[in-house]
Parts: sequence; C-alpha cells; structure tokens
Amino acid sequence: MKPFFATVLVCLLTSAGFAGDPILSKVSVFRAGMDEVALYRIPGIVVTSKGTVLAYCEARRSGKADFGEIEVHLRRSSDGGTTWQDAKHIAHLGPRIEGNPRNPTEGQHQQTVNNPVAIVDQETGAIEFLYCVNYARCFSIRSIDDGKTWSAPIEITDSFEPFRSQYDWKVIATGPGHGVQTKSGRLVVPVWIAYGKVGAHNPTAAATFYSDDHGKTWNAGEIAVPNKAPYRNPNETMITTLSDGRVMLVTRSGSDAGRKLVTTSDDGATNWTKPVFHDSLWEPICMASIVAIPSSPGTLLFSCPNTLALNKDGTLKVRKHAKRRNLTIKRSLDDGHTWPISKTLESGLSAYSDLAVLPDGTILCLYEAADQIKCARFDLAWIEESK
Repeated sequence: MKPFFATVLVCLLTSAGFAGDPILSKVSVFRAGMDEVALYRIPGIVVTSKGTVLAYCEARRSGKADFGEIEVHLRRSSDGGTTWQDAKHIAHLGPRIEGNPRNPTEGQHQQTVNNPVAIVDQETGAIEFLYCVNYARCFSIRSIDDGKTWSAPIEITDSFEPFRSQYDWKVIATGPGHGVQTKSGRLVVPVWIAYGKVGAHNPTAAATFYSDDHGKTWNAGEIAVPNKAPYRNPNETMITTLSDGRVMLVTRSGSDAGRKLVTTSDDGATNWTKPVFHDSLWEPICMASIVAIPSSPGTLLFSCPNTLALNKDGTLKVRKHAKRRNLTIKRSLDDGHTWPISKTLESGLSAYSDLAVLPDGTILCLYEAADQIKCARFDLAWIEESK
C-alpha cells in the first residue's frame, strides 16, 4: 500500500529560511509513468475555504494526444502544497462514454475526460468541478468534504446550446484551470467552443458559464471574444476578479498580434468590453493563468511561457507556436493595466500553468515542466528580489 503522503520527489529551496527572506520551493506532483499514466497535462489548482490545496489534471493513459484514454486525477495537500496525498481518479466514474472522433477505428473504446476546472464556493464551502467528455458533453460534480469525495456527475451540456445561434459548435471545452466567485456570489467559469469538423479544435470562440445558485444550474454568458478579425481562434481563457468587482478574461488566440487578449465585464457574463491585445502579455499560443492577491487589492499575478515565435530578423512569425519554455511570473499593481515586474520561474521546458493563493499569502503555481507537473511555492518578495 502506498503511504498516505507521497514522498517529495523534487524540492529546490532558494531561500535561507529566515523570516522576511524570499521564498521559492518546487515539488513534483504528477510525473509521467506514475500510476501507469503515460503523461499528465492540463494542470489546475485551487485552495479550499479550509485551506486545503487541490491539484488536478488530465491523466493521459495512452499517450500525449488531446484525444485518447484520458482521466482526471486529483491530489490533496493539507500543508500548503509541500506534501501530497496519493492521486485519485475523480471525474466521470459513471457509465463510460466511449468513442474518439479523431481516431474512429482504433479509438472506439477510448473515453477522453478533458479540461477540468474547479471553483471554490466561499459561501457554502463546496467545490464545484466542471469537465467535458470527448470534447462533446459537459458535466459537473461537487465535493462538500474538502475534495475527499465527489458527487455523481450531472450533465450540463445543454447549457452550451445558446452559443449555437452564433457558432454551430461541434467541440466544447471548459477552462482549463480554475473559475472564480464574484462579490455577488456568482460562480464563473471560462469556456470555449469550436465549430469546424467533428473533433477539430478550430475555428473557435471564447465565453463564460455562470451559476447563481451555487452550482445547481449553469448558464451560458455572452460570447466574450468572437472569432472575428483581428481576433483569430480565441480559445483557452484565464479569469480573475478585479479590485472593483469586475471580472477580467485573458484569452489565448492565434492572432497576428502575438499578444494575449483582455476583456472585462461587470458581472462575468454580459456586456464584455471590446477585447484588446495587451503588449506586455506575450502569446506563445499557450494556456496561461492569472490570479488576484486578496491582501493587496489591485495586485494580479500572471504566469505563461515568456516566448514568441520569431524570424531570424527578430520579427514575429504570425500564427506560429513559440517554444514552450521560460515560464515567467508577471506582477501588476493596477488591475492588469501595466505589468512592470517579471521573473522567470522555470527556464527550461514549461507550458500550461495555474495559479492559486494560500491563506497566508503564499502563491502556488502548478505547471507543466517536461515530463511532469510541478508545484512551485513562492511569495511576493521572491518576485520583487533582483534576479
């Protein structure tokens, strides 16, 4: 039997440990080959109302592809992300929904459970958890015991139907990453849809889901980032609340500008502002993350590989993926208007990431690094210290 707390696989300390010194530590949470999983991808992380850390991701049993035999696994930490309980398969434990549309011959018995996203309801203490199956159906589950156990799945695919009047979608996806709760108590989750061929992940548009009854029902918001020039295939979107209560989305796209798209809404569902490209938020065509620091209104942190695809003369290669490396933390003190501070968290191979904040203000970043998903713990002092 495996020990209740898994042994820390990787730990890198860069602080001397004295009060006031910058803090940085890293630990491997999901490693390729663990529990007979070929590769772990698409990380998400939240901190519950009781301070428990929940880290979750796609467990790609059969290979690296977005489609295949894929489960959602979760690990819990009760000490702020230092040590972790054994991984647990949590999503879609009911009747299987088999059929890989990208591999109709050999994949007919594969079930792809994809794009997990969690939202902590600070009013009820519950954790709402949304995910998709085969990029075609959407479900929700709930935990009322701090992520130890989860309810049976409830299908909420019909909540995507209002988008069909604008985009006749064939593919749906939640998140990935985490959702937020607004000052009104509304739960908001980013979603994206694709309306090309069955199983194809483009062309795309981005929007949100919201719930005003603590996750009992989910509704489609308005399209936040349309697939309309100069925007090209907006999809995976990160979300945060701002100091004045507004909701901000930062969206990945394949647009020629090579920058993330930013839009805001008063309620997280309607009247989105015209999306703009933010010059400080580079777009390597990769999912990123954003989080607000509760103790410092207006302070936001952003994580993403800080790379661009460039020609030999230094000009931007439009619509090209950059190398996914140099995962960088950026800090804003003015609700995302400017991002004056930037620091590398992982200089090597690094891709998708998600951010969360512990009750004591320590920041967590769960991120892909080569063949594993790591969790970094750091504080604002580490971001501010000279490189």
